[in-house]
Amino acid sequence: MKLHEHQSRQLLSDSGIPVPAARLAADPAAAARSAIELGGPVVVKAQVLSGGRGKAGGVKLAADADGAAAAADQILGLEIGGNRVENVMVAEAVDIESEFYLAALPDREAGQLMLMASAAGGIEIETVATRDPEAIRTVGFGVDSGLAPFQARRLAFQLDIPLPVIGDFAKIAAATADCLVENDASLVEINPLVLSGGRLLAIDAKITIDDAALFRQPRLHDLRNPEEETATEAKARNSGISYVKLDGTIGCMVNGAGLAMALLDVIVSEGGEPANFLDVGGGADAGQVAKAMNLILADPAVEVVLVNIFGGITRCDDVARGIVQSLAELPWCVPLEIRLVGTNQAEGLKILREAGLNAHRGMLSAVRAAVALAG
Repeated sequence: MKLHEHQSRQLLSDSGIPVPAARLAADPAAAARSAIELGGPVVVKAQVLSGGRGKAGGVKLAADADGAAAAADQILGLEIGGNRVENVMVAEAVDIESEFYLAALPDREAGQLMLMASAAGGIEIETVATRDPEAIRTVGFGVDSGLAPFQARRLAFQLDIPLPVIGDFAKIAAATADCLVENDASLVEINPLVLSGGRLLAIDAKITIDDAALFRQPRLHDLRNPEEETATEAKARNSGISYVKLDGTIGCMVNGAGLAMALLDVIVSEGGEPANFLDVGGGADAGQVAKAMNLILADPAVEVVLVNIFGGITRCDDVARGIVQSLAELPWCVPLEIRLVGTNQAEGLKILREAGLNAHRGMLSAVRAAVALAG
């Protein structure tokens, strides 16, 4: 679950990280009032879940309230990364002496959490990694132990943080690590962390919350942003189905994320393009399978549906009943290819045959048939 910048800044502030004061505005008049309340120059920033806001005209400086209103008028309604700007954040403008990059995230290779930092702040970390990988410093830490003070200070020296603010940097680094853990985040990014007037301030932030942990983060539920997902993706989430819209024409239904990823790889290797990632989940019954079919067919780009089930907890007979149920309830207008093996396979195949359907024994043959039908 991605958060808007103003939401991310609030979580940083809750963790004790200094951020410039800011207000949210939905129209130019509100932006002007916000500028008056904040006093002095402000920066007006589009609030969308897309990168490249500055290049798209979504970030503007304003000297006063009139300038803030004009900037908001220019930004509101813009399309940035496929998202329409509905709100802007009006924040105190600061004089920047130097910029740093700081982020906390999982280090999956090491099996621990990691703090990543660079003295090359203000630009995308991927660009830094390409141009000068030695400019990126990392330090690992545990979920329970957090970032040790000596680790934070050593990192500060590696980044040439000015001596007067090394203590402040150490506190911010530790708070960034804590913010990751406390909010069950998969990314807490400050870019840039700036030195301004002898103070370190987080003037831009990006936080992503682990969806799988939201059950223990009830205060974060209301922060979900509608533009983050399509209506179909929202419907899938509410049904307990993992669904991601892709750009192809082969609609996929699979049980298990690993099998789903393998199926997508095989489709592409055979010259096809998947229309979605869909994991119907373990133990899915006939009703759940029918819901999954409904989600797939809601995509007008789908030219063929490919079902790939390797039944373990999921029973093949339940899947077959769901497929037959969907055929009876939904306006089918595309061909269907099925691979069905595993628990209660014989009964599942019988149900399909009685409905006039055949199933492949192997994934590759099912994929090739679907790719051929999709042209």
